[in-house]
Amino acid sequence: MPKEIEVKSVLNKTKKRDHWFLDDYTLNLYSSCSFNCLYCYIRGSKYGKNLENSVSVKTNAIEILDRQLFNRAKKNQYGIIAFSSATDPYLQVDKKNELTREALKVIAKHKFPVHIITKSDFIDRDFDLLHQINKTAILPNDLQHRLNNKGVIVSFSFSTLDDEVAKIFEKGAPKPSNRLKCVQKVVGQNLHTGISLMPLLPFISDTTEHLNLLFSTFKKSKVNYVLPATITLFGNGTADSKTLVLNAIRKHYPKLENRYLSYFKNGSQMPIYYRTAFEKKMKELSIEYGIKDSI
Repeated sequence: MPKEIEVKSVLNKTKKRDHWFLDDYTLNLYSSCSFNCLYCYIRGSKYGKNLENSVSVKTNAIEILDRQLFNRAKKNQYGIIAFSSATDPYLQVDKKNELTREALKVIAKHKFPVHIITKSDFIDRDFDLLHQINKTAILPNDLQHRLNNKGVIVSFSFSTLDDEVAKIFEKGAPKPSNRLKCVQKVVGQNLHTGISLMPLLPFISDTTEHLNLLFSTFKKSKVNYVLPATITLFGNGTADSKTLVLNAIRKHYPKLENRYLSYFKNGSQMPIYYRTAFEKKMKELSIEYGIKDSI
């Protein structure tokens, strides 16, 4: 049963717009995340060990959001609101609480654009509101031409298309196969839709075979862009992403254990030579399949 909490603020202004996701604001209506991805960057926080058991609902979020957006709009401080930076906007709990739907109503009222980043498969519940926002949102001047005045961006997060692999690393999230069906629904609504291919799992989902499957599948789905990135793992505590992923590798992919141990022995990122080769390969795939590598 999710906890209920009250907050003083729910809309966060970013210090600098992210070049990947173009967010000027971030919005998290829930605290923690039931999707429980082992590689999640919030691992190591107080919610890290049992993410699915520490979900909290921000019960006054809509009232606070309405007030904050009113003040921002009054000052003409329009910008893209990203759902969500620290949890998914379409957790299972949202089917009952509908905080995301209520927030979209408030956002539509104040005419702010949105970028929804999700691993979920029921965003279709809110198509009516997304179309309203897409038509009426006021974009920052420097983004109007770049986005052709589209007020809604939807990015679906994938680390693999293999349901069995996903069951290991993101066991609480909808299956990739179900997520892919939802991608096709959103594309069919003519919303600006793409893929956050983050993180790809070294020697598991970044193999040549799987990469070609990923890009060919997304090409067929007619997405607007694919944003690929390799994995970053933090910490050595029992609840940290590095520990949890390494434990999963040891259990399910023992032949890869030594590789992972050597790569993450002294840091959180893959070695520079890997990242350089990765970036080159992703650029080649983007060109080969004719899919943009930016929003």
